[in-house]
Amino acid sequence: MTTVTEVADGYLDALAGLDPQAAEAAGRTPGSQFADLSPDGFDARAELARRTAARAATATASGPAERALAGALVDRLASETDLYDAGFTTRLLAPLATPVHLVRQVFDNLPRTTEQDWAVVAAHLHRVPTALDQYADTLRRSARQGHLVARRQVLAVADQCTAWTTADFYRRLVAGYPGGALAGQLDAGAELATTATARFAAFLRTELAPAASEVDGVGRDLYTVTARSFLGATVDLDELYAYGWAELDRTAAELRTVAAELGHPDVPAARAALDADPAGRVPVGPALEDWLRQRTALLTDALDGTHFDIPPATRQVVCRLSPAASGVMYYTPPDPGLTRPGAIWWSVPPGASDVPVWRHVGTLCHEGLPGHHLQHAVTLTTADLHPWQRVLCQVHGYAEGWAHYAERLADEIDLYAGPAERLGMLDGQMWRAARVVVDLGLHLGLPVPAGNGFTDAPRWTPEVAVDLLTRVAGLDAATARFEVDRYLGWPAQALAFKVGARLWQQARREAEQRAGVAFDRKRFHATALRLGPMGLDPLRAALAEAT
Repeated sequence: MTTVTEVADGYLDALAGLDPQAAEAAGRTPGSQFADLSPDGFDARAELARRTAARAATATASGPAERALAGALVDRLASETDLYDAGFTTRLLAPLATPVHLVRQVFDNLPRTTEQDWAVVAAHLHRVPTALDQYADTLRRSARQGHLVARRQVLAVADQCTAWTTADFYRRLVAGYPGGALAGQLDAGAELATTATARFAAFLRTELAPAASEVDGVGRDLYTVTARSFLGATVDLDELYAYGWAELDRTAAELRTVAAELGHPDVPAARAALDADPAGRVPVGPALEDWLRQRTALLTDALDGTHFDIPPATRQVVCRLSPAASGVMYYTPPDPGLTRPGAIWWSVPPGASDVPVWRHVGTLCHEGLPGHHLQHAVTLTTADLHPWQRVLCQVHGYAEGWAHYAERLADEIDLYAGPAERLGMLDGQMWRAARVVVDLGLHLGLPVPAGNGFTDAPRWTPEVAVDLLTRVAGLDAATARFEVDRYLGWPAQALAFKVGARLWQQARREAEQRAGVAFDRKRFHATALRLGPMGLDPLRAALAEAT
């Protein structure tokens, strides 16, 4: 009989020839950090997943570690196949984390210290046109097959591509070269990458957008597929809609309490006063980067040894401002060999001269510690995890659910410096609760409950969603519009945060009930994270065995 480890070994070995991340996980040095984005590339990865799923279904698993691997592998292969069959994977255009964005983000992580580093940058700049042309071909084929995202998404990505070229992202990148033999190659590569990005934007506007629908919601059938994939769990969508409204009510009450602690009559007044306080604002530039670095160091010291044991090789976290202006903070994990540290990137809103940092400590806990960075640190240093688990098993509900759970955990263990930062954290919680009702409401056409206390609108529209986010979660209008576009482009991904955290909390409560007075929070978190990434249904099953 074939073991599940042997199946995973074979899958990783085959995938390493199709995907640079898989090559790194397998201990190989990929020739390029760009995956094959052509129709053939997507087809080959989907067919490999389908073949491997058939092998995994009959494989044996002995012991808790192999059973956890089996649960993760079977769930993810089914998810990959379902998304491909539904046309989701090969039509993806949205304001964040699509293949288009990943092409640009490759350059965030390429080192730029030695001459050899710059040679690698130059080679990748010259490959940008091929990568974008390949994805254009994939999108064309998907459109012919009837798989095409709404016009809003097509134009949003086109606008982002134009913003990158207008900001001279690639030319600014090579301007950091200190001079030498590679100057000509780098300049030519930057020109090629810039021209290719502009050409891709024109393709989206002139070829894809005219064929796209004005209907933003994807409907219940596709949404059910994407929800199952993003969460790795089977959920009741209508129950989640009611849960989202209940969470808005509960979190709003908490916000009012904290606003009163700050001496203000209501939450908007508290936000306005905090934003107006110069002591709580940090100038954009080196000062903001220093704030990010110092606060991350404080979080690391507060957590290590007391609440978690942070692997020494992962204590360093790079903190940088990103030149790609999109108004978000995001995290990039270390490479599998830990030669490149994890990094927190902050892309502040365009035109901002300073930032009210009280609003962003919860987000920093989400992106850094005890959120994404800690989870990746444990995953990448747990030796008995299969390399596929450590590097390639990506489940939004697991990762974003943990990071959102970590925002509350940071409050539980007193990592916020006073009520102002708690107000910022609760705004984040309110935002993620609003995501649930907005996402489900827009995609499924669900009714807005009468007398809900947050909006008087009779039905969901993108404009109603933007208004709700600005009023109840304190988002600025530009960020709110970006968020709504993102939800519409990634149906059900918005559930990964609040619903993922709910499933993590349920798993913890179940472990507390099993252990009784012997429950140890630090040990539970260590055990849970060392199981490795997986869908949330397989995680709860694995935790039932391990705790």
